[in-house]
Amino acid sequence: MQKTGLLLLVLLGLWPLAITSAIAQSTSTKPRTIITTDGEVDDVDTFIRMLLYSNEFDIVGLTYSSSQWHYKGDGKGTKFTSEVANTAKRYGEQTALRWPGTTWMEEYIGKYAKVYPNLIKHAKGYPTPDHLLSLVRVGNIDFEGEMSHDTEGSDFIKKILLDNNPSPVYLQIWGGTNTVARALKSIEDQYKNTPNWSAIAKKVSDKAIIYAVLDQDATYQKYVAPNWPHIKVLYNSDQFWSFAYLWPRVVPAELQPYLGGKWFAEHIKFGHGPLLTAYYLWGDGQKLAGDPEHTHGDMEEAKKFGRSQYDFISEGDSPAFFYLIDVGLRSKENVSYGGWGGRMVQSPTNPYRWEDGKHVTDYDPYTKKTDAAYPQTRWIPVLQNDFATRADWCVKSYKEANHPPVVKLNHAHDLRVKPGQSITLSGSATDPDGDNVSYRWWQYEEVDTYEGKVDIQQADQAKASFTVPEDATPGKTIHLILEVTDAKAPHLTRYQRVIATVGD
Repeated sequence: MQKTGLLLLVLLGLWPLAITSAIAQSTSTKPRTIITTDGEVDDVDTFIRMLLYSNEFDIVGLTYSSSQWHYKGDGKGTKFTSEVANTAKRYGEQTALRWPGTTWMEEYIGKYAKVYPNLIKHAKGYPTPDHLLSLVRVGNIDFEGEMSHDTEGSDFIKKILLDNNPSPVYLQIWGGTNTVARALKSIEDQYKNTPNWSAIAKKVSDKAIIYAVLDQDATYQKYVAPNWPHIKVLYNSDQFWSFAYLWPRVVPAELQPYLGGKWFAEHIKFGHGPLLTAYYLWGDGQKLAGDPEHTHGDMEEAKKFGRSQYDFISEGDSPAFFYLIDVGLRSKENVSYGGWGGRMVQSPTNPYRWEDGKHVTDYDPYTKKTDAAYPQTRWIPVLQNDFATRADWCVKSYKEANHPPVVKLNHAHDLRVKPGQSITLSGSATDPDGDNVSYRWWQYEEVDTYEGKVDIQQADQAKASFTVPEDATPGKTIHLILEVTDAKAPHLTRYQRVIATVGD
């Protein structure tokens, strides 16, 4: 932990850091993840929401990094011009750019510490504030794409990638990829000319999974892709806009109230404790330190962009951790299945890379068109209701708040079927609050390899049925989703997915 982090611990009055190393092997079956962030306003809001879901995955690293939009400079007055054309044109030569510092994660963990005692009344698995603080490291931050030397952050990532736990490590890239790239370069430098290199390269490649929201520096293309071609990459270039700055352009009007000022004022910003009071919204009067372009808090600025007070700004990186939340959609088995973290398809040129893009579309029932953002947009109501409930967990008792239903199938998740066969679908659900629940079975047509619709009978019941179409040929798949929603507001939804594969 840096000196600044230790000082902040004292200022926040938090208990001392555990003496045991933060690298200690986890026994959790939850997905391991390392977050790298450049500290933009949307990263901060993503971080705040992520803390409310930190019981759903095993955070093993929190790393400050840089990007094309944010870097510290080397303190020597060295001038730098971006390798990315649009930022090079926008900023020209800079010695530092919109740098928010390296204490803001500790600051928000301190606010999390104040609501942590209430959060653990509602769900198991929330990491203690001191454990989260023990995971914070400063990575490669001097310039965009800087990966020329080892840092505390890159060394930490390196140790995780080389540890003896074979479980995947999801590397969330909220800014640039450079600190992860430096960790990989350090591994290569240490082992490439040794007899162990082949085994080490395979071990790391099998373990690391990069979830990147855009390329915010050139290090993936210049270093990672050519030197670590077998590392799995999930690349989000379009769908994240549903939760990013341009959301008014891509979210249907019917869903925009979930991102509006009235909703955020009621469910998030006020009356939900210090962590959510600090959440950034349009016209809220707040100012992000170090970033002169963060003017969203100025109400006059909000009006220029047609925004109302407390409207959502952005959480462009949230899909990276939405993907890790197990709600029964099975998308972590295969990101092409689609889920809260979006839907991607395998690259035709790189079997280790999965991408969204203009060709990965879902049908938008509001605009009645296929849409490249809708694989993410479709989940906005359930995601926002879930967020509102987590906000309630910060201040309410267990009895006062809502909790998600538990959904099960009464048969296998994967079915082997034949054309013309009648298939019974059966699920059940229990609600921890004793609330009534509603059922809905639906076909995720865009994910199917069978190009057609099935007619689900009694789709609003726990037990439903369908007949396999006669034109369904061997090997084709049909994805059927059981969606269960409870009756208490904010309504919470969980799922089970059945994949029916047509046999001979």
